[in-house]
Amino acid sequence: METKRVVKSAIMISFVAFFVVMMVRAIVGAYTLTPTSTAEDLKGLPLWEIPLVYMWDYAQHGWTCLGFAFTVAGLFAEFIPQEFMTRYMSSGKPISYLVATLIGPLFCVCSCTMVPIFAGVIYAGGGIGPALTFLLVAPANNLLADIVTIQVLGWRIALADIVAAGISAVVIGYAVSKTPWGKRFEAQFKKNQASAASVELVKQPVDERLWSALKFGGYLAKQIVPAFILGLVVVSYFQAFFPENIVKAYLTGPLGVVFAALLAGPLYTPTLIEVVLGKALVDLGMSPGATIAWLMGQPYDIPNALSTSRIVGWKIVITYGILAFAFSVISGLIYEAIITL
Repeated sequence: METKRVVKSAIMISFVAFFVVMMVRAIVGAYTLTPTSTAEDLKGLPLWEIPLVYMWDYAQHGWTCLGFAFTVAGLFAEFIPQEFMTRYMSSGKPISYLVATLIGPLFCVCSCTMVPIFAGVIYAGGGIGPALTFLLVAPANNLLADIVTIQVLGWRIALADIVAAGISAVVIGYAVSKTPWGKRFEAQFKKNQASAASVELVKQPVDERLWSALKFGGYLAKQIVPAFILGLVVVSYFQAFFPENIVKAYLTGPLGVVFAALLAGPLYTPTLIEVVLGKALVDLGMSPGATIAWLMGQPYDIPNALSTSRIVGWKIVITYGILAFAFSVISGLIYEAIITL
């Protein structure tokens, strides 16, 4: 039995190592992991062939990136102790915001999927401020989104988005925690934090934990990839036929930043679709500042707001929604100003 466990563990570790090596090889070799099809390449094709060509182009380049991201996401989800996260996010100390900012990106899910996890943190005794920081930073800065953003939009845009989203999540969480309605809500759910620390977990064998990690990575793939494929279909037609003059007229300059923030917010787009759709808009002329505002728009989408309101009420949702929109615009304007210096 012990030999069987060792063999299973070795096979799964080899699987993980394969994607790590392939990803490092792609980065070191400057191998493109994104589609190379242009609007000119797609326009002359029959309508039915456009998404097939675009998806095949993506499959040839992006399988390494997605395989690596889903695999590592599963490992993080399995091996980061949940009781550690809950204990430190419920401390009410400034370090709680740092923990929320660092732990949130390890959950590779979209904003609506984060809502049940957010509720779990709240009901386990987490403060409303760190919990909101966790809710906002995870979909914006999660590992999967960061990897894809770097490969699709470049490391400069990705780094600016990571920094802006992280800062805004901390400030928004702290600001909401200081409002009268934030304090009232937190008081209602304050619990004995020591109870979280007293729970003893049964340790599973390494091979079982590795298998659970890979299964969770597969579960994420099943949840995300179908929507991602649908997004690629939309993006392929978008890139082929969307009028370039409209993008250049309305998604550039200071007003373009505001329009991008307004467009990205209410319209719910899963993280990876948001990135590739953003790439299509960039290819059509969307400015870098508007791109940052576009990427930061997800926390105040309608499905997320409706779901979160059932837990914390509308006052808190409206407060963080307004602040998130403001930060999207401010971050876009600052980035636009920096790159034009």
